[in-house]
Amino acid sequence: MAGLGVSLGIHAAVLFALSLIVYNLNPDSMKMIVDSVFTEERPQEEFTQEIETDSEIAETMNVIAGGAISDTIAGANSTGPVVAQQKIDAAESLKEPEISVNASEITLPGVAMLSNDLGAGEVTGESGRVVEGYGAAMGQITQELVRLMREQKVLAVWLFDKSGESMKDDVREIREKFHKVYEELGIAERQDAKLKLTEEPILTSIWSFGQGFEEHTKQPTAKIPEIRAAIDQIGEDPSGKENICQTITAAVGKYTQMAQRSRRKLVIIVASDESGDDGNLVEETIDRCKKVDASVYVLGRYACFGYPYARLAWKDPKYGLTHWIQMNRGPETPFPECLQFDGLHERWDFDSSGFGPYEQVRMARETGGIFFLLPSTEDNLVGQGSLEDRKFELLDMKEYLPDLTSRQAYARSRDSSKFRAGMWAVINGLNPHQDAELRMREHWYPADYTEFATEGARNFQMAVRAMGLLNESLKALNAIEPMRASEPSQRWRAHYDLMHAQVLAYRVRLFQFLLALDKHQKEKPMPKGMNNRWNLVRVPEMLPLDDAQAKITKTDLNELNAQLEKAKGEFAEVVKNHPRTPWARRAAAEMRAGYGMKFVDTFRDPRYDTVGKDIKLPNG
Repeated sequence: MAGLGVSLGIHAAVLFALSLIVYNLNPDSMKMIVDSVFTEERPQEEFTQEIETDSEIAETMNVIAGGAISDTIAGANSTGPVVAQQKIDAAESLKEPEISVNASEITLPGVAMLSNDLGAGEVTGESGRVVEGYGAAMGQITQELVRLMREQKVLAVWLFDKSGESMKDDVREIREKFHKVYEELGIAERQDAKLKLTEEPILTSIWSFGQGFEEHTKQPTAKIPEIRAAIDQIGEDPSGKENICQTITAAVGKYTQMAQRSRRKLVIIVASDESGDDGNLVEETIDRCKKVDASVYVLGRYACFGYPYARLAWKDPKYGLTHWIQMNRGPETPFPECLQFDGLHERWDFDSSGFGPYEQVRMARETGGIFFLLPSTEDNLVGQGSLEDRKFELLDMKEYLPDLTSRQAYARSRDSSKFRAGMWAVINGLNPHQDAELRMREHWYPADYTEFATEGARNFQMAVRAMGLLNESLKALNAIEPMRASEPSQRWRAHYDLMHAQVLAYRVRLFQFLLALDKHQKEKPMPKGMNNRWNLVRVPEMLPLDDAQAKITKTDLNELNAQLEKAKGEFAEVVKNHPRTPWARRAAAEMRAGYGMKFVDTFRDPRYDTVGKDIKLPNG
């Protein structure tokens, strides 16, 4: 008991010192670090016109104007996406850490760590057109090409993403539907008197790209068999990189002179399900395209809501073990505008933003092209929200359009507002992709008592620090709350409402995490049967405090429940005030989420240790 008293005294002194520390939130631009995470158990936690879904080859062609002339909802000078003014559908194996901590009994922070302050006009293209799959998208591209061909001959360069696992099914479906474009173009040439008089009104080049790029046609051709054969040559790039901007720039550089000599319109058509790895070059690419009047069309997917990454489930062919592969899939804005933290570590959801990835949408909009949103389900995506409908009603979303200006202009505008800059500081300060100490471990704790004590103590101290950061973030958000009423953007007001509720709720989750670690260390349970690891799981029931914990923290279960209910009340306000939007969907998911924590025993296949040896992981 004397040893326990000394330990409690030391921890109390440390926690008191921590409570006096002010954590300065770094407002610098975020630098994302991409890494792959693999484990067999994880929590499953713009718009536009909707167009016909027919994928049959048309017998006659009805041509309509597309991306060349569009209006914005907010007016000619709006920086938001171009949209139609009508109501439409738019939609680890974790390595065991090397720890040198001498762990004693885990003790808990006092109530001060939770803080009782809870009372307190140019012509542009279209930024998104919803299509129900590649068949419909091909039909719309056909109409766009015919419209362009009636004005002048066309040189179309198709760029197919060959980066790996995530695009396999898409490329296969595009191959199956690709004939629709050129067979309908043939119909148009035979029926349209103007096109009949033109020799080879369209020439086509087929490229693929990943880390580099490759041209599969020897030269642009009008022969359909050569085009089909070129598509069949597309392989897979194991690098997992998607250098979209570099490939577009290369294609424009190669074919500008040819297009100008033959008086052809240069059209770039990109098919990719990721946001790309060279988005820093987007302005250079746009400038290059504008100078030569080249339009960019994109067949792409929805961006993750306010977050750069999505994750794919992949089973290795040797052992059949499931791994989680990280891929770039957002955000929908120049920089993320939502928390990257979920209370324990980086986000693992895939909530749809309702818009495409920023770089791709901006390129299409600025060059007079169209971004085609493909809302169909992707079966290998994982995380909360991955199976939900990704479309939102235009009239519900028209006040929440993302800013599609350049990153430089966006940052100047954001930082000139104390309200927005304050939120950006909180996002950066709670970013696990910049601060590895904000990645608390949730899965595969060791069963051995000594190893658990070491790993538990390490994560306990990380959680105490994170609690301090959450408290400082709450103070920062409370300080800018009076500015919310004068914020002109409904989008930024929604960000604030959701973020404030999340910070409140995440403090409760983190406190439960500390309780669970302390309880497990005291009780030292044994796994059952063949199980060899412990996982923390999120459950609705809150873990009660024992007498010692209640005495140390000067709080009880009623206090925790009261704080959680306040957070849930704010989530409910988000749903009410921002209905049928990504913010409402995210808030509803947060209300359903479990904030209690408990350990359950599980089995970790030791063959996960062969990752990088017997098992080679694909890249996203």
